[in-house]
Amino acid sequence: MKRNTLYSVIKMVTAGAVMGSLAACGGGSDGGNGNVGSTGGSVGPVSGFGSVYVNGTHFGVNGASYTGNDGVERYSQLEKGMIVKVAGSWGADGEGEASSIYYDDTLRGPVETMSWNVEAKAGVITIAGLDVAVNSRTVFKGATPKQLVDSVTGASAEDYRVRISGYRLADGSFQATFVGAKEIGSGWVGEWHKVEVEGVVSNLGTQIFEINGLKVDFQTAVFDDGAEEDLKEGVVVEVEGELENGKLIASEIEFEDDLFDNNDDVEISGAVTVAYDPDSKQFHLNGFAIQVDEETDLDDDITVDRLTEGAEIKVEGEYRNGIIVAEEIETRDGNAELSGFIESKEQGGEVLMVSGVRVTLTDSTLIEDEGTKDGQESVTMRTQDLESLNVDDYLEIEGRETTENGGGLIAFYIERDDDDELELEGKISSLTQNTVTVMGLELQMVSDSEGSLTNLKEGEEVEIEFKNVSGEYHIVKIQADD
Repeated sequence: MKRNTLYSVIKMVTAGAVMGSLAACGGGSDGGNGNVGSTGGSVGPVSGFGSVYVNGTHFGVNGASYTGNDGVERYSQLEKGMIVKVAGSWGADGEGEASSIYYDDTLRGPVETMSWNVEAKAGVITIAGLDVAVNSRTVFKGATPKQLVDSVTGASAEDYRVRISGYRLADGSFQATFVGAKEIGSGWVGEWHKVEVEGVVSNLGTQIFEINGLKVDFQTAVFDDGAEEDLKEGVVVEVEGELENGKLIASEIEFEDDLFDNNDDVEISGAVTVAYDPDSKQFHLNGFAIQVDEETDLDDDITVDRLTEGAEIKVEGEYRNGIIVAEEIETRDGNAELSGFIESKEQGGEVLMVSGVRVTLTDSTLIEDEGTKDGQESVTMRTQDLESLNVDDYLEIEGRETTENGGGLIAFYIERDDDDELELEGKISSLTQNTVTVMGLELQMVSDSEGSLTNLKEGEEVEIEFKNVSGEYHIVKIQADD
């Protein structure tokens, strides 16, 4: 259970802690480090391997230690989507060196309920009464969303437990970046045997308290990084134990109140938990206060007004007296989607032409590789990810529109599918009587097109279904995006 929330994760990173003496295995290039500019901690989900990509930085891992208390103790056990902390150094060239990598589950236990909207690719998993939002960017391993839904509705005989890596939001719920499932038939041993939760202590009584409504009995609990007298209303804790009649019987309680050392470099990504306050010029990300000042560089088209609760961003900065002073903020929220076929590959697969749209991949792009059961060691190098994207593959892509190179899409997330419908969602960059251009792709209204261009205007967001007719892209259906 050791240290999962970003409070404690970052303390370990910035202190340069190397816990344990596990053998490190590289898997790919050593990453190099020809432009070191920062030394400290990088916390975020893994987006690729060879060695490991976190927050858009390619960290070499030769010589790195792997630590954690939830069964992830070597490089080959990492999965895309897992939130890790990397202690090391990195430069503006996107290259870095890791001295240690740490992972711990955010939540773990049996699935009580699950909803999943197939069209929206979004839903909610409930574990021990705690709600976890899942969406199209959540990496699932060991079971698909449908298999998990079927298991709790009785449509199938499977009985799953899940391990979740994600962010705790302001209301006590969670946003998952990774969901790994294990079916009871393979045995619930080791870390899978116990339930793990985290959250804020409330309704503290005699040997019992609550976390977002979940009652926690701590009569027989062992306290880590503190003692029973440190247990107070409002403190953040991580609890391991077993569920009995809707109550968690705690075997271990860990306090989550560690912070950075002053002047440490910080690289962190996640969801805004408290919106930007123009008076204090602060917002909160994963529980940390982030200070914006006149020297903060706001990338892309992001503004402070867009630093609202739930917005996904990345922050680089320096920890000073309990606050992260932001040096750079960039958005990780997508504003466009595309579904289509790969028509060509350029630059070793870093640039794709997908149904007429130029798609650029970055070191932060997550290419999901489905089908590997959780528990199997399934690391694939980023070069293999790129090589696996073949001409005529059907992709679903989320990202941000760009005006560079004639327009296109910078991909945040890519998933292969077996569909054949061409669709896009984005802003109109130009408009004529019979054509509309979105993401640099000109689409034509034809006699059987459904919808109209009459009431549309440049800058408006639209949803378009289209088809490729001998190299021309014809609109099947167009409508304003509500």
